[in-house]
Amino acid sequence: MTANIQTIFFDVGNTLRIVLPDQEFIDRAEAGLMELIGTTESHDALFAKLEERWKAYRKQSKTTLLDASEGELWTQYMLPEYDPNMIFANAPKLTRLWRDHDGRRVARPDAVATIKELHRRGYTLGIIANTVTETEIPDWMAADGVAQCFKTTILSSKVRLRKPDPDIYHLACRCIGTPEANCAYVGDNPVRDVEGTQAAGFGMMIRIDEPDTLNKEKATGKEFTPDHVITSLSELLDIFPERA
Repeated sequence: MTANIQTIFFDVGNTLRIVLPDQEFIDRAEAGLMELIGTTESHDALFAKLEERWKAYRKQSKTTLLDASEGELWTQYMLPEYDPNMIFANAPKLTRLWRDHDGRRVARPDAVATIKELHRRGYTLGIIANTVTETEIPDWMAADGVAQCFKTTILSSKVRLRKPDPDIYHLACRCIGTPEANCAYVGDNPVRDVEGTQAAGFGMMIRIDEPDTLNKEKATGKEFTPDHVITSLSELLDIFPERA
């Protein structure tokens, strides 16, 4: 099967990058968000409200398998009582600050080297990620010097489709020009990443064993078995040899 894989798609959150707790970083992000919207609400009241609304939006998006754009997210779901023109204009900044209030996102220690080596070995690489931000992932790719390694970046906030809907995988394959049977996917979620990849007819699914994801993933009664389970991204180099 490995010999037939031409393209490798990656998830990003908890796959290529992880979140590090950094209270000073979090405090700056939360203060920046409050300053940006000019709120008179207390810190605790504002973030309690935002957390409640975020959970409601996440529940809806996971049910419909559709994601909103950044502008829609903030004007319709997160801060609908604020001036919509101001919120819409600042939606990208608000999304980044909201993401940063979880912690500081950094690439796994072996992510950059593994990506560059797979690219050098002749594999076409792409991204398929559920995300509310439209700029954070491309900015990271440029900052860490791997943007040139990826041919296609499919983000749910831009295409509206959301994993595990097979259509987001089919879209990625059309964009990158590789049949599904010749594609592999690397992700961390034991349910939606495996379910969506297999439903789309990908030739291989590889799950990276991420404790943080497993702790948050609720039991669904569904069982999906990936083709490989790895504990570090560098193990991909044992699965995908040099292409002829």
